[in-house]
Amino acid sequence: MEPRKYDKYFTKTRFIKGPQGHPKPVHFSGDHGGDVNFGMLWNYVTAPFRMPDGPHTHPFDEVWVFLGGDQSNATDFDAEIEVYLGEEGEKYIIKEPTILEIPRGLMHCPLIFKKINKPMLFVNFPLTTKYEKTDAKK
Repeated sequence: MEPRKYDKYFTKTRFIKGPQGHPKPVHFSGDHGGDVNFGMLWNYVTAPFRMPDGPHTHPFDEVWVFLGGDQSNATDFDAEIEVYLGEEGEKYIIKEPTILEIPRGLMHCPLIFKKINKPMLFVNFPLTTKYEKTDAKK
């Protein structure tokens, strides 16, 4: 089939397995060939765990999405997640479906899934084609 004008906006079979230690992770590489700079990492979370990253920053924006795991009712959310933001590590607790914007340069993490009473979905959209991070100075 001849290449079509908008073919670059469709990505198939470019999914790769995510880092070990995350429950059922899937990572979609930002190097997809389209015009929009993004990647995607999602986890179907069924038990408490802590993301392995400590406090860090990125030279790009991110959007984190926390949803209930029931695809017929994503608002059915019964979990408690801690996220730490800023140089001072201010703690926030997520107890309902939430979208969190992480502007470039904002220190963030750890991200701790403290209580998971019902399965949930965590999706991270790094708005970049190249994942880079700078760990906090200790």
